[in-house]
Amino acid sequence: MQSHYLTPLFSPKSVAMFGASERENSVGEVVFRNLISSGYKGAIYPINPKHEEIQGVKAYKSIEEIGNPVELVVVATPAKSIPAIVEACGLHGVKTMIILSAGFRESGPTGLRLEERVVEVAKEFGIRFIGPNCLGLIRPDQGINITFGNNNAKPGNLALVSQSGAICTAILDWAEVNDIGFSTVISTGISADLDFGDYLDYLVSDPKTDSILLYVEGIKNARRFMSGLRAAARIKPVIVLKVGRHAAGAEASMSHTGALVGSDETFSAALSRSGVLRVETISQLFSAAKALSSRYRVYGNKLAIITNGGGPGVMAADRASDLDIELASFNDDTIKALNEALPEVWSHGNPVDIIGEAPPERYRAAVDICLNDPGVDGTIVILTPQAMTQPDSVAQELIDLADKHKKPILTSWMGGKQIENARKLFNNAKLPSFRTLENAVDAFYYLSSHQESQRLLLQTPAKSSRRHEQPDAEGARLIIESALSEQRKVLSEPESFALLGAFRINAVRNGIARSANEALILAESIGFPVAMKIFSPDISHKSDAGGIRLNINNAQAVRTNYRDLIEQVKETRPEATIEGVTVEQMYQSPNGRELLIGIVRDPVFGPVISFGSGGTTVEVMGDSAIALPPLNRRLASDLIDRTKASKMLDQFRHMPAANREALVDVLLRVSSMACELPWIQEMDINPLILDDTGAVAVDARIRVNYPRPSTDPYHHLAIHPYPVNLVARTQLPNGINIVIRPIRPEDADLEQNFTRQLSNEAKYFRFMSSIQELTPEMLTRFTQIDYHNEMALIAVTEDEHHEVELGVARYVINPDKRSCEFALVVADEWQRQGIGHKLMNHLMGIARDRGLERMEGEVLSNNFKMLDLMKSLYFQVTPYPGDNSIKQVVIDL
Repeated sequence: MQSHYLTPLFSPKSVAMFGASERENSVGEVVFRNLISSGYKGAIYPINPKHEEIQGVKAYKSIEEIGNPVELVVVATPAKSIPAIVEACGLHGVKTMIILSAGFRESGPTGLRLEERVVEVAKEFGIRFIGPNCLGLIRPDQGINITFGNNNAKPGNLALVSQSGAICTAILDWAEVNDIGFSTVISTGISADLDFGDYLDYLVSDPKTDSILLYVEGIKNARRFMSGLRAAARIKPVIVLKVGRHAAGAEASMSHTGALVGSDETFSAALSRSGVLRVETISQLFSAAKALSSRYRVYGNKLAIITNGGGPGVMAADRASDLDIELASFNDDTIKALNEALPEVWSHGNPVDIIGEAPPERYRAAVDICLNDPGVDGTIVILTPQAMTQPDSVAQELIDLADKHKKPILTSWMGGKQIENARKLFNNAKLPSFRTLENAVDAFYYLSSHQESQRLLLQTPAKSSRRHEQPDAEGARLIIESALSEQRKVLSEPESFALLGAFRINAVRNGIARSANEALILAESIGFPVAMKIFSPDISHKSDAGGIRLNINNAQAVRTNYRDLIEQVKETRPEATIEGVTVEQMYQSPNGRELLIGIVRDPVFGPVISFGSGGTTVEVMGDSAIALPPLNRRLASDLIDRTKASKMLDQFRHMPAANREALVDVLLRVSSMACELPWIQEMDINPLILDDTGAVAVDARIRVNYPRPSTDPYHHLAIHPYPVNLVARTQLPNGINIVIRPIRPEDADLEQNFTRQLSNEAKYFRFMSSIQELTPEMLTRFTQIDYHNEMALIAVTEDEHHEVELGVARYVINPDKRSCEFALVVADEWQRQGIGHKLMNHLMGIARDRGLERMEGEVLSNNFKMLDLMKSLYFQVTPYPGDNSIKQVVIDL
């Protein structure tokens, strides 16, 4: 496999620095001093035409003068000099740079143009760079400290990626005191080139990194960010601190949904789809860092608190309650053992108050007993220094005890001078210790939350038993483009209902009347009672303008209300253009619940789906939850559960339970609209009436605009949806129809059954091991794929209305981002029918369309059928270096 494209940045064999200096306390002097004093073993080349030697190292006038390859270049020169430096580096074959200098977009239009020029030149030569305007990079295991800070980092397993250099220095300072080590520290600067997605892509496969911390101020490329987060969080804990939670609101929105959804809510929704944890303060980030860099992982959220003071125990219990952490209930054996080990006056419950004068042996016994209880997932041990307390001895007892248990022992020794040495003992033993008990509880919360997020990521959704009609996305597109061609960006109500109909969402019958007689004809056609609403492109909220009449039951009332509506709205909104009146079915349901479903466009993450209580008071009630598309049934159900409206769906008083499945169906169809119609900027379905029989849209409002041109039909989405456009139908030589389509998360059972039914030989040829079936982790990895970075195609046919998997081909993009590695297997009884050939041709076509240059794979030398197939597809077959049992197969795409 090719090395990662960022390997020269993080593990360079040579470093050159433009702007290295002798001038004391200048950026060039500090950075170069840090580099040569941090233990780096590679070649170092200072470049400064004014010096023969810098800080004892031979200097060079230019990069050309060096005469040797340079893998990483550091720049600390004025901004205006950097385009020429980047070009010189490109001509010298440099592939990675760190640009520390300021003076770019943060300095105004001139700086922005300069930045664009730097990016342009770097792209021309294939150079990737950190910055500009950044603190730099630290890789302790490589002896690299390329920063202008006064701190270095100890080697460790925690990676920090921060958009703020100041935050980097603060965390490094804290880490030094708390004996926390790092695998990597990255200050991103303004991310003109490399961004979070690139760093995450590297760190997820970095063997030195076990956990990742992100300090985020803003996101530039949502797709790359989400793709990197989701890939990393499946393998390693990721903690995010996002600032700007209460920034000024976006511009006024025409829809209820837009008024309810804020960008920070969207960011949280994005994180919830990625399996990462979010913290809100630097203190919490420190707690998370300490917890995640410890030896512990938690497999539940039942906590035992052991304390020698009642007050601190109650405070810890209160904090646990704030975080929905459950205090463990002890079983009878645990209570009996505690009664024998503790004074009679102990608290006889959780928190376990072992009394103020508790000696070290009592602490050890209480903690050991609690950890042995199967209903306890972890402990927090609190010590307050009292006259007879022995902080150091208690600490040593717990350190010794920790080696016996996998469950966490988190400690909070409260106080100052008396307990400083105990804290050092904990730090040396890698036992998490916290100055405040709140931080200790927070740390347990982060450990348990991470495990829960991993559990959710590993879930494979059940296959839906419902088969929905396919939406008419092309018809919806034509309606939208027709409106835009008329210079209209707000669809009329009939047009909006037509879009809902195209995606199989039930709506009331309606029509537009431009006279009283037309209104009467429509009412008679629809059937009484009807509702009448003013039809004006200038009025979004009709009720505010007095533009709605309900429960109209006869012909005379229709004509009267038509005139009254027009006159009243002309009086309340004289500036508005009135084009007529919408007449629609007056939908009545004695068991109906009024709900709202909407779409709003976030400037970073694209479409966001909102759900909550509906009606005219939605902004006042503020009952809504949001999620990023695409949704599946589990995600849609979770979206419903996060609102107060969900409580109205159950049976109460005289009302039967609402049809929750119908609501989930509507959410899935709205999700499909958000994915397939990039023209939609905002949409409200309000109210959606849900009762025990189904769901009906009573009002709908949609705003559209031209999407940004792109060859990717899903460029507007942060999460790549299921690529319907890649589904292909074909036929085998024996006349059997098959479908070749991308795999779905719902295919987990299909994939597992397919693997189980493979012969032992086929399994060995595919996995190069004697695997019998896929583990839950493998099953999740194979079915819940990131369509942006990989592809898996399955060939299926139908047998008595059930799909049967015939074969699967997949590729994963290599770290170099130019090539991919493939795998292929066809069911034994379906071989020699051209299925493998069809799968591979389709897979290669997708890889080629996505800009990949090469596809490669490894085939066992005795897998003659596969080798024959590879040759027929024009793959080049060569011996694998150093292993005669494997052949390497490669094709240039």
